[in-house]
Amino acid sequence: MRKKLLILIIPFIGICFQSIAQGDLLITPTRVVFEGNKQKEELNLVNIGKDTAIYSISFIQYNMKEDGSFVTIEKPDSGQMFADPFLRIFPRKVTLAPREPQVIALQCRRKQEMLPGEYRSHLYFRAEKNIKPLGSKEAEGDTTALKVELIPIYGLSIPIIIRSGVVNVNSTLSDLNIENRQDTSIFLKLALNRTGNISVYGDFVVEYTPAQGKSYEIGRLKGVGVYTNINKRNVNIRLNKTPGTSLKNGKLKVQYISNEENKKINVYAEAELEIKN
Repeated sequence: MRKKLLILIIPFIGICFQSIAQGDLLITPTRVVFEGNKQKEELNLVNIGKDTAIYSISFIQYNMKEDGSFVTIEKPDSGQMFADPFLRIFPRKVTLAPREPQVIALQCRRKQEMLPGEYRSHLYFRAEKNIKPLGSKEAEGDTTALKVELIPIYGLSIPIIIRSGVVNVNSTLSDLNIENRQDTSIFLKLALNRTGNISVYGDFVVEYTPAQGKSYEIGRLKGVGVYTNINKRNVNIRLNKTPGTSLKNGKLKVQYISNEENKKINVYAEAELEIKN
């Protein structure tokens, strides 16, 4: 009896918001926004693995949940608009040798009937694996055993955003609370609230001011966004205590700021939490 080969394809999808790598693929940038007169963007891919890899490129649609996770969707929610009808990519499949770079061209084609606000889709990079058919040398042999081979398929996606017409956004911070966990870690929990017709995206910086002494940074969280399908996102920021100190009888100041390199930092929102214990 010939050996039976059962191949299970296990997808791994990474959603990211600087450079990012998942599996053996490195992508720069990891977030693209078309606004103003911008029409083109180039994405740089690099195969950082040891083997030649093939990647197919397509669009996928996501909704963000309040905990920051994503779910795939087929149709937009009320008030949500997909960007892929106005986007063109070339090429749609690349073969990369180890350490080989590749440039992907992304073009935005706006139309007059576009509504004010934000259009969003995600560009999806899927690794393709070569699966040897039954009858190859590896599959030959007389045995009653069933061979199961697990083949991971890596997927990586980045948001592509088009902003059209008059846009506005405002963000606030609320529900600040300190959480002490059993592993002795300390987290600042809060809600990032968004209003307006576009998403917001930035970094968190947390400073602690003791009752006596100067303020110093004890926490930072990069690349946190709230997309237009939700108005609030719950955020957990790990706090780094200085050895020999404790967070008592002081004040926490948290700022939500812009994270664009080589540009003036804008403060989108800030809040304070008094600590009395």
